[in-house]
Amino acid sequence: MIVDLETRAWSSTEQFGASLGARLRRLAAESPLPLDASPARLYAETECVTVACVLGYLDERDAAAVPAAFVADIVRRWPGRFVGVAGLDPLHGDPIGQIDQARELGLHGVTISPSQQGFHPTHSSAMRVYEAAEKAGLPLWVSRPGPLGPESRLEFDQPLAWDEVARSFPNLAIVLSGIGDPWIPETLQLLVKHERVFASLAGLMGRSWTLFGALQQAEGLGVLDRMLFASGFPYVTPAQAIENLYSVNAFSSGTQLPSIPRSQLKAIVERNSLPLLGIEFEAASPIVRSAPAAASAAARSSQ
Repeated sequence: MIVDLETRAWSSTEQFGASLGARLRRLAAESPLPLDASPARLYAETECVTVACVLGYLDERDAAAVPAAFVADIVRRWPGRFVGVAGLDPLHGDPIGQIDQARELGLHGVTISPSQQGFHPTHSSAMRVYEAAEKAGLPLWVSRPGPLGPESRLEFDQPLAWDEVARSFPNLAIVLSGIGDPWIPETLQLLVKHERVFASLAGLMGRSWTLFGALQQAEGLGVLDRMLFASGFPYVTPAQAIENLYSVNAFSSGTQLPSIPRSQLKAIVERNSLPLLGIEFEAASPIVRSAPAAASAAARSSQ
């Protein structure tokens, strides 16, 4: 079973408001490949995984919204293929009510972006959101929806702030995207300390050297079992992410650098992360539908 823990979909970059939407359009113009995050392309590109989690997004300051209803529609269109995650803005609107709405829509988690939404992770309003999510049994994703701009508050992404959150809400499953990059060592220490804090690989799948170093550190600290596979689609496709992960030991080939055991890489790719986060979900198929040829070749070469 392969679970892609972090993908995104949208009908238009206009859904991300003026600032982030403009950055996404600029990124698309500079990319050699189209930045197509339509639900149809999401469906096509996730054929190589068993289940994909689809994250929404809200930022009321910038009139940005990939609403819960949009995510729920994707889940309904392809039953058993997608787990829906509602985007919340803890400082605006009625985030507690939105948690109830997410449950009513059949979504299985909530996601926030402190740097993009402009709040410290331990803001009192945010803490009330975490409390409600813990009571509802919904895991929390902490993830950036796209490239940060000058108006973003990067200091609000520092992972050590989540130590207080994890202490306050020990039953809340927290997923820190990109292993908290650029604060990877601090994030790994959180995983050592708190059993309900996890790290997804989204955001690192296209940066193999950073990924290699992060996995080496995680292995040394004994927390590779808390590394959760996530492609970060549409920035990296699931097939590319699988190939890049299986190929990560290329940096150690012919050197004295240690390599990550292939069994550990396979465990990351095939880990069923949903039960770890407390998500009960019946997938459309218990096996991978069609492993991409490139990823399969990379897996064989690493044996």
